[in-house]
Amino acid sequence: MPSRPNCLSRSMSLLFAASMLFAVNGQSPEPKNWTAAEDHRNMMEQLGIKALRPGPSGNESAPNHANYDEATANPFPDYPAVLTLKNGQPVTTAEAWWKQRRPEIVEDFDREVLGRVPPVVPKITWTVTKTVNDMVGPYPVIAKELTGRADNSLCPAISVEIQMVVVTPAWTKKPVPVMMMFGRAALPPTPLPAAMARFAAMAGTDPPSTMQLIAAGWGYALLNPGSVQADNGAGLTKGIIGLVNKGQPRKPEDWGALRAWGWGASRGLDYLETDAAVDAKHVGIEGVSRYGKAALVTMAYDTRFALVLVGSSGEGGAKPHRRNFGEAVENLTGSGEYHWMAGNFLKYGAAEATVGSKNAGDVPVDSHELIALCAPRLTFISYGIPEKGDAKWLDQQGSFMATVAAGPVFRLLGVKDIGVTGDYRTAKMPGVNVSLLEGQLAWRQHDGGHTDGPNWKYFLPWASKFISYVGEPAPPIAADVAAPRMDANSIVAHGQLVEKAKKGRIDIYFEGDSITRRWGATDYPEFLANWKRNFSGWNAADFGWGGDRTQNILWRLNNGELEGVNPKVVVVMAGTNNIGSRTVRGSEDALIADVSKGLQAVVDAIRSKAPNATIIVTGIFPRNDNMAAMPVINGINANLAKTADGAKVRYLNINDKLADSQGVLRPGMMSADKLHPVEPAYQAWADALKPLFQELLGAPAQEDLAPPPTGDPSAHR
Repeated sequence: MPSRPNCLSRSMSLLFAASMLFAVNGQSPEPKNWTAAEDHRNMMEQLGIKALRPGPSGNESAPNHANYDEATANPFPDYPAVLTLKNGQPVTTAEAWWKQRRPEIVEDFDREVLGRVPPVVPKITWTVTKTVNDMVGPYPVIAKELTGRADNSLCPAISVEIQMVVVTPAWTKKPVPVMMMFGRAALPPTPLPAAMARFAAMAGTDPPSTMQLIAAGWGYALLNPGSVQADNGAGLTKGIIGLVNKGQPRKPEDWGALRAWGWGASRGLDYLETDAAVDAKHVGIEGVSRYGKAALVTMAYDTRFALVLVGSSGEGGAKPHRRNFGEAVENLTGSGEYHWMAGNFLKYGAAEATVGSKNAGDVPVDSHELIALCAPRLTFISYGIPEKGDAKWLDQQGSFMATVAAGPVFRLLGVKDIGVTGDYRTAKMPGVNVSLLEGQLAWRQHDGGHTDGPNWKYFLPWASKFISYVGEPAPPIAADVAAPRMDANSIVAHGQLVEKAKKGRIDIYFEGDSITRRWGATDYPEFLANWKRNFSGWNAADFGWGGDRTQNILWRLNNGELEGVNPKVVVVMAGTNNIGSRTVRGSEDALIADVSKGLQAVVDAIRSKAPNATIIVTGIFPRNDNMAAMPVINGINANLAKTADGAKVRYLNINDKLADSQGVLRPGMMSADKLHPVEPAYQAWADALKPLFQELLGAPAQEDLAPPPTGDPSAHR
């Protein structure tokens, strides 16, 4: 019996024929307003595809779940030779790469995978619609809101207005490097919508990337990819792709959304090249997930971009098409994701077609070559872990193999790769949180979720090193304004302290800087032993962190380290780092007032987070590395004494045990730096604290329930 005609297929054929007739007659047909299914079917018909293989499911309980068995993950183990010309000749020079091999690879991606950007695309005219002076965290910035309008005279029914925001430090006198990031183009400090909060939470306890950038003296640009091209098949007759095609369906070699988003980023870079605040020679591109794919594509094609951070990009990004692990080519050829790619890419998911059945092994290029197109520029491949939400679906191991396979091109062009020079087919991904950052090609799998958030603290120093950039110092921040530390070690330590806080069962909470930290830290075992002898049974936990000023302590308190802890007693010792080892003559009164305000803000933050706790504020210890600091210390301590009410806020000063009346340290109390206590000084502090603990908590119990002590993360590397 003959099969029943497919009405949808027949209607698509008639519509396509009608559009061709309009074109022949010189008339422009009305823009199509198709569903994704209709557009997808039209492309299948153009390619002579009768049936596509269904993609695997990300649900491991589904009958057609994706493969996660390494034993069957490499049905096509041999990737296209990145340094061999199509005629079989090896590529041994940079000139041969640039003039011969690179164009071959680009042509294959254009024709078969990502699609071609048309030779003529409407001009974008940028307009600054708003300029504001604002703050990103504690840092002053200049923020500009922009709209890039496409000339739509060829098809007035379709308008394209690219949304972008550019934010630069307000204090810098020279142009700054900028990271362009795919995402919501919002001026600071616009709060995140609820729909985005889940993904933001995956970044963990780190300061936001925008704050890290500004603190480092970089700028950032936020570009909304959806304002360039919609993220669905129904949008292919709209957006910039639809505008170029005058609202008509794509042809098989036409560009998909990934190339369109990259084109939009390039138009954003056009604007940045005109902005005097921006160092346009050092603009980077960043994205996560589908926008991680787009960031990699952008970097591969537009050599003006100097660096890229590719976050959790998976299939269509850093993951090889040839790997049978997680998401597959067939997922990209289905109606939910095909719009990212060229129409021709559907051929590689075809089960039945006039060109025959094709699969991933037939794709002429693969992800290692997309990464290689970024060489020799700075390229950082980032992933998280499945346990935290960066699903196995993304194929972290395969992406590492592709990164290794791209390495020879970086080396050929005179720069370093990730340092793994063996066979990519047997290359094993390094451990979580192991950084391969010695070269211009970099790899790091962090211990967070579907985000690149935890890798920014490594990406920025890595990038700054290679572009030889040191940002101008930010203006001073008042002692009562919260500000995070931005070095990677401090950010990691903050995460560990947040985890410690979550464990609870803490009755005594110590807060402060290195003087507090060393007492209860695993990397100072002799001091930790003293801590345990004095406080075991009282459930005491140490939350001090070395080098912190009051600003940094405030930020930690406000960002999870005291959340839900509900201690009965909080001991505070802080402020000495605000004073520093040098005191400018004539500035003493202002310094006393500033640090006193900062310490009062710390006390207020603690009272807000732990309203039932008794706070014991310890006077700043004497220091002899800077004798001029002693009058300042005495002035601050005098102010601290006035804040105590004798009930919920107590003041404790043991400085007479540590120094004489002139502030000269007593022998054996401080280390050689004349700043940090040694065990006798800690014991003097304990002797003063224990009667207060007895009064407030009673005698210590036989068993201590506090979380295990932590230490300096760098001490364990």
